[in-house]
Amino acid sequence: MQLHHVLIYASLALWVAGTLSAADPAPPASRKQPVTDVYHGVTVTDDYRWLEDATSAETRQWTEAQNGYARRYLDALPARQALAGELQKLMTYPSARYSDLVLRRGTLFALLTQPPKQQAMVVSLQSVDAPTSARAIVDPNALDAGGHTAVDFFVPSTDGKYVAASLSHGGSESGDVHVFETATGKALADVIPRVNGGTAGGGVAWNADSSGFYYTRYPRPGERVAADLDFYQQVWFHRLGTDGKQDTYSIGKDFPRIAEVALKSSEDGRYTLATVANGDGGDFELFLLGPDGQWIKIAGFADRITHGEFGTDGALYLLSLQNAPMGKLVRIPLTAPQLSAAQTVVPETKVVIEQFLPAKEHLYVADLVGGPSQIRMFDRNGRLEKTVPMAPVSSLLELAQDKTGNLLFQTVSYTQPRAWQRFDAGSGKVTATALKETSAADFSDVEVIRETATSKDGTAVPMTILRRKGTKLDGQNPALLYGYGGYSISRKPNFIPYLRPLLDRGVVWVEANLRGGGEFGEAWHRAGNLTRKQNVFDDFAACAQFLIDRKYTTPARLAIEGGSNGGLLMGAELTQHPELFKAVVSHVGIYDMLRVELSPNGAFNVTEFGTVKELDEFRALYAYSPYHHVRDGAQYPAILFQTGANDPRVDPANSRKMTARLQATGTRQPVLLVTSSTSGHGIGTALSERVAQQVDVEAFLFAEWGIR
Repeated sequence: MQLHHVLIYASLALWVAGTLSAADPAPPASRKQPVTDVYHGVTVTDDYRWLEDATSAETRQWTEAQNGYARRYLDALPARQALAGELQKLMTYPSARYSDLVLRRGTLFALLTQPPKQQAMVVSLQSVDAPTSARAIVDPNALDAGGHTAVDFFVPSTDGKYVAASLSHGGSESGDVHVFETATGKALADVIPRVNGGTAGGGVAWNADSSGFYYTRYPRPGERVAADLDFYQQVWFHRLGTDGKQDTYSIGKDFPRIAEVALKSSEDGRYTLATVANGDGGDFELFLLGPDGQWIKIAGFADRITHGEFGTDGALYLLSLQNAPMGKLVRIPLTAPQLSAAQTVVPETKVVIEQFLPAKEHLYVADLVGGPSQIRMFDRNGRLEKTVPMAPVSSLLELAQDKTGNLLFQTVSYTQPRAWQRFDAGSGKVTATALKETSAADFSDVEVIRETATSKDGTAVPMTILRRKGTKLDGQNPALLYGYGGYSISRKPNFIPYLRPLLDRGVVWVEANLRGGGEFGEAWHRAGNLTRKQNVFDDFAACAQFLIDRKYTTPARLAIEGGSNGGLLMGAELTQHPELFKAVVSHVGIYDMLRVELSPNGAFNVTEFGTVKELDEFRALYAYSPYHHVRDGAQYPAILFQTGANDPRVDPANSRKMTARLQATGTRQPVLLVTSSTSGHGIGTALSERVAQQVDVEAFLFAEWGIR
């Protein structure tokens, strides 16, 4: 499953002004025990292989010692107390956020995030204009007072009487599906284990009469060897009220080992679509189950179909990248689902098709224009009718429909929180609904600027800059540059309340749109994956240099941040360009690129990163692998690593080994590692823990910038 940026917290202590002196306590000792491997004739030595064993007493003691060392440092930082109060107010502001809107037989279902509650809950409500009608169906906060149980996903039944929800614990993303009555919130006896996971995800699709559902199923212990239990996902069927042992196999025995299966049903439940990803590289095949009970393969990996949606006109709409890297929409009838006879409805243009919704009378297409979004409305024959009015430099998060068939869409911008709006196709007017998030953060004094850097090979790399109005470009501003660049994931406008303390202290915040992402289509993604990954690092370095050249900041005041795949980016930047940065914050990152594929989710990442088994891919991986490019005697920026012990997506051994290696160089700057025992990759992390980890991040950065 794709790596996503998330922030993790644990517990960590002694502040001095940025640089550790000889009189300061040394970090915990990390013994060296060299292990050698040979790849294509190249001998590689790994001094800290022993830290990969999370179950050993020595690794646990080492982790506890690192937490204590970091905690003493972080807890004594001078800005910490003030930041804790500010961030608590900003991040727990009691405003409702509604997402994942689904309409079933006149009832709206949604995932409701309601601070200061620790976790989001599944609710039903009468309409988007009646938030007071929201009633909890699945409330993890009531199920787990500690706040460590989370909803992975939920799917209402075709008739709306039931909700199937996957629940997981401690950030593990290992979810069992439970079934709840919509009317009462009562849990049925039906519980299906191991439907969701941190490797291949998971899903549910109900049948036509809501008597049961298809679900993704990981192997059970004993069905495969232990090393394969996070692979070989299949689709099975469960009938309500029956013992799960009676569930029946449906499809998947021929899926790839690293298949990631997404399921959805047509509105009437007569058809089910299974979209099967071959790992995380962006290749998909699609299967359709019809009323005759037979699965039909409608697209293979080579067909470049990435997504499908059921229309209400008896057709299946598909997003195709075949000879169209920006995307085009094609349509096939459900009664004769032959891709060879597909009709192109919306041809490729110069913008990226990101989402689409075949509504009752119109086809809505959400486009990505380098970062910001737009929505186009077509008739069923593909004739462009209108462009839906949206705020400038905003991003579209979701498309849905209300009871009358009008379009509902949720937007957000860098300066305005999320809001659901209604578009009337007849009048062309957009009106606000009552589902609007508010915030304690006011960004009215902030300006949003787009700039463009030139990468090493001449590629133009855009970035978005947030700064307080009137900020002087004198080279003295502290700046924080954020990046990701992978998996075709696009960095889009978003409202981030916890940036307010930074902006209040004159910090310039910058987000880069790097290759590897999806901002400019599949060609942009492919230019930054596999053997072309170095382009991502060059793009980011170019953005950093741009900020320095244009006097936004200087290397002594420039910090960088990223998570997951963005953590890999942080590792590459600090080893390739240590002189450019004052501080680095890296969350749940990958640093040993030669062994990442040996972890369960690392195998899924091979289609994005490559494998050491192929000579050209090994050479590319070894050329940038951060862990293997740390140099003894080099002086590195100050570094804060954060990871989660239960992370199913990135093995926390990456953070342990990178920390040990950097601390052994003798660098004068702090190298800190925080490991949380109650979280994973950040998905499902309790709100209180997210607040605490952000306090660590900002206090650390303020100390490096000299801000009190």
